[in-house]
Amino acid sequence: MPIRSTTRVSLLSLVSIFVLLTSQVASAPAKPKPKPKVPLLYFTGAESFDQDGKHLIRYRYDVSNKYHYRPELFAAAPNLPPCGTNTNASRTWVDLYDQNGKLLNSFCAFTWPGDLNQLWFALEEDLIPPSWVYIEMNDRQTNTKYKSILAATVL
Repeated sequence: MPIRSTTRVSLLSLVSIFVLLTSQVASAPAKPKPKPKVPLLYFTGAESFDQDGKHLIRYRYDVSNKYHYRPELFAAAPNLPPCGTNTNASRTWVDLYDQNGKLLNSFCAFTWPGDLNQLWFALEEDLIPPSWVYIEMNDRQTNTKYKSILAATVL
């Protein structure tokens, strides 16, 4: 039985629409990759200083992918518990630990991701520093933790 001309046009139209739709799906841009959840911590140097009659060494760190974290993570959060007397402590607190999980320093007043270049801990100059350290960023609003890679305490 021969296909009528109108049926042939309808079939061709349907096939054309199908090809058009599938080609648009295939050429749609890929979704952006999710931002890394692991802070990339690294050692930036050490400096000597005196405080309260003691000779100390400050070990400094930075996070190379700090700008991958949204600024909102570091916004003031007066609705969350304060940090000491600071009632405008940031939403995300950062704790710095040695490789065994001993807390070395805490930061609760960062105001933007760029502040992650101000991480440090200090020891008296005659003490041997830990070989490795890491940070945990604790988003207190969502109860999400971001644990960094281990970073050496040498350049």
